[in-house]
Amino acid sequence: MYQTFAVPQKWKLFLRQTFKEVEKLGANSLPITLIISLFIGAVMTMQIQMDIENPMLPRYTTGLVTRDTLLLEFCSTILCLILAGKVGSNIASEIGTMRISEQIDAMDIMGVNSANYIILPKIAGFVLFIPFLVVWSMFSGLIGGFFVSLATDLITPSTYIYGIQYWFVEWYVYYSIIKSIFFAFVIASVSSYYGYYAYGGALDVGKASTNAVVNSSIIILMLNVILTKLLLS
Repeated sequence: MYQTFAVPQKWKLFLRQTFKEVEKLGANSLPITLIISLFIGAVMTMQIQMDIENPMLPRYTTGLVTRDTLLLEFCSTILCLILAGKVGSNIASEIGTMRISEQIDAMDIMGVNSANYIILPKIAGFVLFIPFLVVWSMFSGLIGGFFVSLATDLITPSTYIYGIQYWFVEWYVYYSIIKSIFFAFVIASVSSYYGYYAYGGALDVGKASTNAVVNSSIIILMLNVILTKLLLS
């Protein structure tokens, strides 16, 4: 971390690399985020509506519960666990390949801070773009629930829309974004660590990718408990 967060030797090169990582790690994750969020929002709406048969509960409960579940947990924690598999393995395998092909060693010999040059743009790019992925996931999940109200007779569109608007707590959006920033840092840094210290052959790159995904997921779950206690208590 000390080497990674050193002052970049060439800011212009650092900014160029960061924008490349924003596109590769962040923008390229938009399609999978859309697909997952749409289906999760649709399934949650169907399950909640079918499970809530109590006439004492108001009709808008389905939209309200779907919205709060998406905002509080899915669009931050669950989404980042999924991205740990996609982004984390990508980072670990890319850096691990550079290590075993001796590209990193060549940089060190030339006097280049390899950790700063390779890892810092990845961390900065992913952390900068993760709020957009979270907001995109929130929107997609709610749209998925709305499609259920249009395509089925489980709930009317007007009731669903009223439910997602009822008693809206703005802090939940900021809470989800704050958590995702921490999770993005964990994904990028842990994956970079395992890739940077991958030694051996191609098999070891695969092991590094697996270790990166598993350990970053565990840290995300532990950090989720701490952040929830700090931000919602």
